[in-house]
Amino acid sequence: MTADAPRALAAALSNLLEPRSLVERFLAHPPEDFAALVTRSGTPAFVARFDLLTTADAPLRKRVAALPLYRWWSRLLRPRTCFIGTTVSEYALFPAQADADALVREWRAHHAAQPFLIVKDIPQDSPLLGAASNAQAQAIADAATRAGFVLLEGQALAWVPIDFESTDDYLSRLSSSRRKDIRRKLRARDALTIDEIATGDAFFADAANRETFYSLYLEVFAQSEIHFDRLSRAFFDAVLQDASSGGIVFVYRRDGRIIGWNLCFVQGDALVDKYVGFSYPAARESNLYFVSWMHNLDFARRRGLACYIAGWTDPEIKSYLGARFTFTRHAVRPRSRVLRFVLRKLSRHFESDRAWADEQRAETP
Repeated sequence: MTADAPRALAAALSNLLEPRSLVERFLAHPPEDFAALVTRSGTPAFVARFDLLTTADAPLRKRVAALPLYRWWSRLLRPRTCFIGTTVSEYALFPAQADADALVREWRAHHAAQPFLIVKDIPQDSPLLGAASNAQAQAIADAATRAGFVLLEGQALAWVPIDFESTDDYLSRLSSSRRKDIRRKLRARDALTIDEIATGDAFFADAANRETFYSLYLEVFAQSEIHFDRLSRAFFDAVLQDASSGGIVFVYRRDGRIIGWNLCFVQGDALVDKYVGFSYPAARESNLYFVSWMHNLDFARRRGLACYIAGWTDPEIKSYLGARFTFTRHAVRPRSRVLRFVLRKLSRHFESDRAWADEQRAETP
């Protein structure tokens, strides 16, 4: 990473499902211990320490942890890593129409000092993107392979087409046992008040309200299995007060107290689900995950949107709720040739979402 003056994002970015302003807020207020940057071509990127076992399957993590003196050398598994992409966009963002080989050469040249270079979340025949974006993504994956990167299957991005007439119509497509279970959980809605507040509303001018929202985000972060990108208070302050982004916050109250919130964005013909905050144990007691899922689908249907994009995490429960999935790839280039060789040999251990999806297909009659 050089010490050049800050650069501007490319005027047009491929693969952008979110408002551009969200990426700008990421660059201005990166997660804790991240250094956000823009490359010469206008590609957003960041540098952070990365636990190399973050996406490894349980057997590999267990084997590594059992090695002699693990507690003393395990810090070596958290190298400084340059990522091409952001943690606030579903996909890596590329300058539109840029040459794939030129981009990969640029990324390698300017970030060769880092032990690892990862192009994260490259789309793979995404139904959420147009033909040009998918073609460029494939060209970049091919160029990365030629440049010595190892391609790994990425996470499962959940989405739902809004092709149903009502909640009952949607649930009718699920198995009878799932319909019964979800309907039972949705009874918790009767005890809730649900408000829809646009980002930039006067409600978010009150610092106490923003602090409440941030504290609930931190509760969710603390519950997560992976602690990679802890977003800052300054980031949420900026996002929640941005009236231009098309953001809508669904606020869930029980007995007058906020027990959860969900920030989504209306982008084109999609509702893009980005962030949540939950108060535990009240959110679990109110089945807020299930309630908010169905509320988002109903909101998208009422607005005449074409799809709901539900993010990367919890593919099992999202599948249970009726989601479809589209996958990405990560292009990973360790600086060490030895590590590149080892990564190729162990790559299947870092593709847990794809392995899960393949198991699901195998079990489907």
